[in-house]
Amino acid sequence: MLFGNLFHRQNCQAKRREREDRIQSLPAAFRSPLTVGEEEILSLLTSEVVRRVQAGELQSSDVLKAYGKKAIKAQEATNCLTEVMIEQAQVWAKKCNLKGPLAGMPVSLKDTAGVAGYDACVGYSAWTNKPIKKDSALVRLLRDAGAIPFVKTNIPITLLSFESNNDVFGMSENPHVKGFSPGGSSGGEAALLAYGGSRIGIGTDVAGSVRCPAHYSGVYTIKASMHRFPKTGNGTSMPGQIGIPAVYSPMTRTLEDLETFWKAVVSMKPWEYDYSCVPIPWRNVDLSGKKLRFGVLWDDGVVAPSPACRRALKNVVDTLVLAGHEIVTINPPSPYEGLKVASQLLLADAGKANGCYQGKIVRKPMRWGEWNDLGMVQAFKMFGVPSFVRRLYTWYLRYISRDEISAGLVEGWYQKDVVEYYGLIAQREAYREKWFEMWSHDALDFVLTVPNALPAVPHGGMKKGWKACGYTFLFNLLDYTAGVLPITHVDRALDGVTNFRARNAIEAGAYAMYDADRMHGLPIGVQVVGRRLEEEKVLEGMKLIEGLLHEEGRAYILLQKTA
Repeated sequence: MLFGNLFHRQNCQAKRREREDRIQSLPAAFRSPLTVGEEEILSLLTSEVVRRVQAGELQSSDVLKAYGKKAIKAQEATNCLTEVMIEQAQVWAKKCNLKGPLAGMPVSLKDTAGVAGYDACVGYSAWTNKPIKKDSALVRLLRDAGAIPFVKTNIPITLLSFESNNDVFGMSENPHVKGFSPGGSSGGEAALLAYGGSRIGIGTDVAGSVRCPAHYSGVYTIKASMHRFPKTGNGTSMPGQIGIPAVYSPMTRTLEDLETFWKAVVSMKPWEYDYSCVPIPWRNVDLSGKKLRFGVLWDDGVVAPSPACRRALKNVVDTLVLAGHEIVTINPPSPYEGLKVASQLLLADAGKANGCYQGKIVRKPMRWGEWNDLGMVQAFKMFGVPSFVRRLYTWYLRYISRDEISAGLVEGWYQKDVVEYYGLIAQREAYREKWFEMWSHDALDFVLTVPNALPAVPHGGMKKGWKACGYTFLFNLLDYTAGVLPITHVDRALDGVTNFRARNAIEAGAYAMYDADRMHGLPIGVQVVGRRLEEEKVLEGMKLIEGLLHEEGRAYILLQKTA
């Protein structure tokens, strides 16, 4: 144990030193203030950067330099980076595909992404100094498209948190308000994008890991349905976990960038790079002039949206009504029942097969003394208690505390055997069928809801808030396409809590962190949901909403950080 902790601390120190050395070894120009020309490059949409590079009006090396400098500034402000690949990216930039749909465009990647020659340690010190041997399917596609991977971004250890913190790289900050999380598990990516150190990037999502960071940090994303976006060849903390589909998905600084990025990736025929991708080309969807029907999920029955998040959702609803669209409050199959099934499927193994590196399952990669996310500490402790203790605690919650919501979740918190796992898969399929029938019966085009009950939580917030993930987790269970776009910011004058009484311990834990005064200025997003494999339609729905808000003079204002 002692030696394990010693190696852990040495590996963490060495990895942080490597990151700093890679930054310091860059030409001095990368650490100088941004020039006027570089500021102009950073202001350009992805489509315009690509157009100018293809036309010879911009050099890809100049674009990389601008984003490299800004990314270093973002690192200094938010601690968002893991692998700094800028030196190698300079080589890639000189020979990038100038005819590709992402010609000359730097792309940031979540730490899990497999880039040959670089670690994908996912915050485990035991996985440092073990560089990936070959590029993942996604990285090969991006480079063939002319894109230039240049940095990788921070995550929570285990990848199961809305906070991005680990012993190897440290804690990432929200660029809007210090002391708050930028989200997780793609939190470093969201912080970098919000700061302006990247314009297009890649995250992953198994319970909200691109959508919650987009909501917390004020950026854009569309969580793909399974098999639409390449994922083979990347690292994971949960090998073989297919009960809840984990997907790679794009994250961007603006909605226009999101559209360009999605179209570019699909135009490259990802099914020719990754066996898991379905051969579906980009399908144009035209919603103009149509009266659309939006179903609204105001409350999932577990944690009511905070005043700030409810206000953002109501703003969107009011805007759509004013534009002549139809709004209905839906009464879907119980989101709580979905949360119970999803939580049991995701950790059916009780967290035992919790590592996959370069295609090999690695059990228990955490070393003695290595910090774990505070929410996951509680989860794994529950797995470790004797069954009679769990049953006693469930009885206490159900009959003494009168908290059926918490009791129902705790009741299923144990390792499943194969027969029980098959039963959960059957429950998942039956639940999906109920949602299918509801959606068809109500003739919905989209579902609108909050991405999370709270804005960004304070650091350490997962100790109280780790179970409050139902608004995103639900759509992973259903494998629906779901996008998030920023709408407004927390306002201390509008978003205070009055006369609130928690319905259960999960809601009480979440609201214990809610403070509109301290959270003032944090972004708030809204989630736009379509059915499976409706990425194109969800994008158009997001464009419709943002366009209407812009016409009303209520368009979201991006964070602008000057050098």
